[in-house]
Amino acid sequence: MRLTSKFTAIGAAAALFCAVAAVWMLRSGDLTRATAATGQIRPVWTETEWPFGVDPWGKGKAFRCNANDCGGEVQLYVRAKLGFCNCTTGVADDTDLEQMGDLALIGKTTPIGAGREIVVGPMQGRSRAYRVEGNGNAALSFAFNQRCDMVAATALVGRGVPGSLEPAVLAFLNSDRMLKWAEIALGL
Repeated sequence: MRLTSKFTAIGAAAALFCAVAAVWMLRSGDLTRATAATGQIRPVWTETEWPFGVDPWGKGKAFRCNANDCGGEVQLYVRAKLGFCNCTTGVADDTDLEQMGDLALIGKTTPIGAGREIVVGPMQGRSRAYRVEGNGNAALSFAFNQRCDMVAATALVGRGVPGSLEPAVLAFLNSDRMLKWAEIALGL
């Protein structure tokens, strides 16, 4: 009788463990998709190949957030531009952002409003939203600097992507992964 009780207890514990593990796996696997469907953004950024040709600034880093994770397709392009920034004022206004950003990589754009100040790690700069001419997509342009060097980031946002994506992109730019990359790229 005792042996049967032990096997029953072990079996019950194993079943409980499996049930908890199954619930955890289902929730963690589908959490991002469920939050995208409800309008909450929890991006998962995957590094991809730099899709643009080489220019004076060289190649940068490219990332993708798929529609299930961001509510629509998002492409993010980030690269360092050494010696390009005004050493005294940095990225002080929307005109500086237009000149220093990388919107030319994605085509003709029109601003959707005024830009705003941003902070990325120890760096300050600006961001601004744009409409991409001809295809209905939008773009977010970011530029931030440390001394005379800067980082330009452009997020190409597909149709139907929530307009509140800017904080999610800024959070990624402020992540340990990207701040470490910026530190190396800018020689900080």
